[in-house]
Amino acid sequence: MRDRKLIFFGTDGVRGSIDNEVNPESVLKLGHAAGRHFKKRGINTLVIGKDTRISGYMLESALQAGIISSGVNVRLVGPMPTPAISYLVSTFKGHAGVVISASHNSFEDNGIKFFDENGEKLSIENEREIEKFAEEAYEFVHPENLGKAARISDAKGRYIEFCKNTLSDDISFSGLTLVIDSANGAAYEVAPKVFKELGAEVYSIADSPNGLNINKDCGSTNIDFLKDEVLSKNADFGIALDGDGDRLIIIDSNGQELDGDDILYVIAKNKFESKIHLGVKGVVGTLMTNKGLEKAFNDEGIELVRSDVGDKYVLQKLNELNWTLGGEQSGHILCLDKSNTGDGIIAAIQFLQSIVVLNKTIPELLSEFKKYPQILTNVKVKDGNKVLKNKKLQKAQKKSEELLETFDGRVLIRKSGTEHKIRIMVESNSQEATSEQSALLTDLVESIS
Repeated sequence: MRDRKLIFFGTDGVRGSIDNEVNPESVLKLGHAAGRHFKKRGINTLVIGKDTRISGYMLESALQAGIISSGVNVRLVGPMPTPAISYLVSTFKGHAGVVISASHNSFEDNGIKFFDENGEKLSIENEREIEKFAEEAYEFVHPENLGKAARISDAKGRYIEFCKNTLSDDISFSGLTLVIDSANGAAYEVAPKVFKELGAEVYSIADSPNGLNINKDCGSTNIDFLKDEVLSKNADFGIALDGDGDRLIIIDSNGQELDGDDILYVIAKNKFESKIHLGVKGVVGTLMTNKGLEKAFNDEGIELVRSDVGDKYVLQKLNELNWTLGGEQSGHILCLDKSNTGDGIIAAIQFLQSIVVLNKTIPELLSEFKKYPQILTNVKVKDGNKVLKNKKLQKAQKKSEELLETFDGRVLIRKSGTEHKIRIMVESNSQEATSEQSALLTDLVESIS
């Protein structure tokens, strides 16, 4: 039998395989530790949501038992997008939230994400306290002080109305034809309804989850199915969500993929071209944000500030700067004037509203945004820290960075915070140089992994 170790927080909550890291025993401990943490903060109820993977029922029971044993109540909502839990807890006093999801990973994995009483992801300091409690002995409350469980029956309707209300009153999506790919995930019921009720003609795909098909050949990590449907239906746009609905990729009417950088650019143009906008024109990206986006923003008088990779770090930087718009290339987009976390449905609404308001085609809108050739490769590894400490790799990375200076290039090699992978990003204004250095570094990581 495998060693049932405690699970620890990564880039976005805790995540791992259900037959090893994220198993009922570790989730029970995590739930009890989280209950202790939130009770210490004066929070008496945790709202539990989940995506559609088959292990969600098992882990929901373990998590619920752990929380209740600490003396904290739970409220169950069933399959719901991660940002829906963020919204719900922000509407209740004395509530925080937790989502059982491994986002874009396949069904064999699962994970846990927590939200505080404001609907924001926990700080690193709070995560560390939960980890500390998880390593300590259980502190079960007396039976009369056990938490209680109940269901929130109107959660989906509440969230649908919240999403719809982020669209300006004078805008309608009537006349737009959309294909919505819900990745057989948490948004399969709510996403199509939102866009139908905003006036669009909607074709819904990947909306029949069976516990095993979440993200399988669909969603934001595999857009081929969506692209074919957009072209065959002669749709204006396709919207691909991930398994828990907090990020998106968009396909235009010509089958062109628009990633988080493209989406961020379009929303920013609409936001900052408004004559009524006051204050600093600023957007937060990450270390992965394409340098071409930074140049395009600079040309339009928009400042780009980079954070570490991870939407919680984007949020942290936005709060520090008192800005409202940021996002990741992977499709996490934060519109803090509309929602307090990354939300794929709301980001899609803001993108489509920008298209309607600006009244330009995608080629026209993106004509000033010239992306640098950028190659991202992922290599499966057993020990990411060991790979990153390899002297041969460190020397090769430095040499690549020196060679790419001529082409305004850069290299980023990092350990994934959600999977057992090393992520290698190479970028420059030369396709040949980018490809050459990417292949060299990828081959090297594979040889030492």
